[in-house]
Parts: sequence; structure tokens; C-alpha cells
Amino acid sequence: MDMPGKTYLVIIALLTLTAGCVPQAEVVKLRNEMNDLRSDVKEVKGRVPDLSGIEKRQDRLETDIKGTTDLQASLADLGAKHDQLMTDLQIMQGKLEENNFRMKELAQKLDDKTYKLSELGSRVEQLENKLKSQPSGTAAQEKTAAKTPEPSEAYHQAKNDYDKGNFDLAIAGFENYLKQFPDASQADSAQYWVGECYYSKKEYSKAIEEFSRVIKNHPKSEKAPGARLKIGYSYLNEKNNAKAKENLNKVVKDYPGSKEAVLAKEKLKKIGK
Repeated sequence: MDMPGKTYLVIIALLTLTAGCVPQAEVVKLRNEMNDLRSDVKEVKGRVPDLSGIEKRQDRLETDIKGTTDLQASLADLGAKHDQLMTDLQIMQGKLEENNFRMKELAQKLDDKTYKLSELGSRVEQLENKLKSQPSGTAAQEKTAAKTPEPSEAYHQAKNDYDKGNFDLAIAGFENYLKQFPDASQADSAQYWVGECYYSKKEYSKAIEEFSRVIKNHPKSEKAPGARLKIGYSYLNEKNNAKAKENLNKVVKDYPGSKEAVLAKEKLKKIGK
């Protein structure tokens, strides 16, 4: 074979080799790019947060928000009901106080009626005895007795004396009321005001004695909380803090919710429990 023929064969062989190498290089290049891409994907995935966890937290947050909204609505409803209840209680309290006032008036009227009946009965009995003891045909001469005040009149007169600051007159009036009408409806109040008279006169030992009678003789009276409170105040004025605290704490314990309990708590805060 001549020289040009050999050269042609060599060129053909080189072209064949080159044609075989080009696809192989492309494949390697593509594989490298794919590996780089996979690395990039892994890196990006590592940076992106777990969306499933975020979604779960979002669901919980929405549930909490809904629960809070429901709770706020419930609280608002309870607040409205509480306000209505307080209004109803105030109305009922007003009606109760009005009924208590009317009951006291009726009780005083009943005291007066009972007293009048008793007085009339005594006068009839006295008249009958005089008629029996007088000779036949002799006119009966009845002496007009001094009029004794009715229970309500006697009570109000003593209370007016107290309101005017005439404490000695008030004490005499209330004590006379208690002597004449021991079972009257205002006996507990009369006893209480005797204590108030001595308290106003700053005779605290005597006041304690009279207030104690209210609690002893009328334990269910509406005046009992005030009597116990004033006993505490009286001991406090006598500088006997131990006895004062004892009685003030009894007010809080025995009459919770009363206005006297509120006053007792305030006083205990000042002197220290």
C-alpha cells in the first residue's frame, strides 16, 4: 500500500476513536452534573423546615384560638348573667327591707292592740270588783288613772331622746319599756339602744354589759351582729386589744356577709389580726 493509502487508513482510525470517546465524556459530565444537583437538592431540603410540623402547630393554634373565643363568649355571657343576678339581688334586698319595715310596723301595732286589750281587761276586772264591794244603790266613783303610754309610743319617745343626745332620758325610757313590755316586738332593739346610750357616754364597761344582753336574750335578732361589733369596739376603746380582736373575729365568723362583718374586717386590718 502506498503512502497516501496508509495515511487515509490512520485518519479513519483516529476518527473512529474520537467518535467513540465523545459520547463517553458527555455521559461522565452528565453524571457529575446529576450528582451536583442531588447535593444541591439535599442542601435545600436541609434548609427548608418540616412543613408537616408547622401545619400541625397551625391546627393546634387555630383550635386554641377557637377555644379562647368560645371562652371569651362564655365569660361575657357569665358576666351578663352575673350583672343581672346582682340587679335581681338588689331588687330583692330592697323588697326584703321594705317587708321587714312593714313587719316591724305591724308588730308594733300588734303590741299596742295587745296592750290595750290587757289594759281594758284589767279595768273591767277592777270595775267589777268595785261594784261587788260597794253597797247596793251607791254610785261608783271611779278615779281617773294616769294614762300609760302604749308600747310603740314609749319606744319612740325613748328613741327620740337618744337621737337628741339625751342619753340618760333615753336609758330610762328604754329600761321602762323593757320593764313594762318585756315580750314586745321591739324588746331586742330597746336593749340594743341602751347599750348605744352607754357607748355614746363612753361608759364602755356598761355598754359591753348591755350589748351582751342583746346577744344572750335575743341571739337571732337583727341587732345581734351590731351588738357583737360594738362589744369589740368597746374593748378596743378600753385598750383591750385581745378581747377586741376576739369579738371582731366572732362578727366575721358568726355573721358572714353582713355589713357588720365588713366593718369588723376593716377594723381588724387596722389593729392587726
